[in-house]
Amino acid sequence: MNDPAPTGPPEPSLEAAFATLKGLLTSGETLEAWAVQHRLYALSHRRACIAATSGRFITLQRRLLGGYDSADIRWQDLKETRISAGILAADLTLVAQSSSDLSMGSEVNRVWTFAGLRKDQAQAMYRICQQHDQVWREKRRVRDLEELRAKSGGVQIGAQGAYGGGDAAAGESDPARRLRQAREMLDAKLISDSEFESIKAKIVSGL
Repeated sequence: MNDPAPTGPPEPSLEAAFATLKGLLTSGETLEAWAVQHRLYALSHRRACIAATSGRFITLQRRLLGGYDSADIRWQDLKETRISAGILAADLTLVAQSSSDLSMGSEVNRVWTFAGLRKDQAQAMYRICQQHDQVWREKRRVRDLEELRAKSGGVQIGAQGAYGGGDAAAGESDPARRLRQAREMLDAKLISDSEFESIKAKIVSGL
């Protein structure tokens, strides 16, 4: 595996931490970028080192008496990433659920902030976090849409009768209910404006 291009090879004092990061990777997992605190921001503690892989975000903190403590966030648990950049350094904040699946069931959040990161490294980490966040947001949107369609009796966008399960007559008996459900899906950002208009047109045409 090659060193991640966005941040380059580590300085000699960080080679042990970098090797530890690479040793944490699972089979098939790749290291995409990493970042470390400026010395100026870590006068009272060991510098923190963070990394983005193909499957998760990893933080590594060196102990005072040797060794390292690590923790990670799966990309599917990531809810928000923020960056605050100055002239020389940047702060990176991640908000993640403590546990999750594709349907975003948990309400408990973790907030991690890493201050005084090298600016170029933090910016590279931020871009990668955003990319993974967008991928998983779309997966969750599709999953939630499928679940809502199942609860409402099945939604087939583009098919005759925008709502309705096996009984077409029953599906057409309550257009107001079906239109309200479509509006709720739009408000929840589970369908797009064009999908909503398509559903509405089919409901109205069946009146």
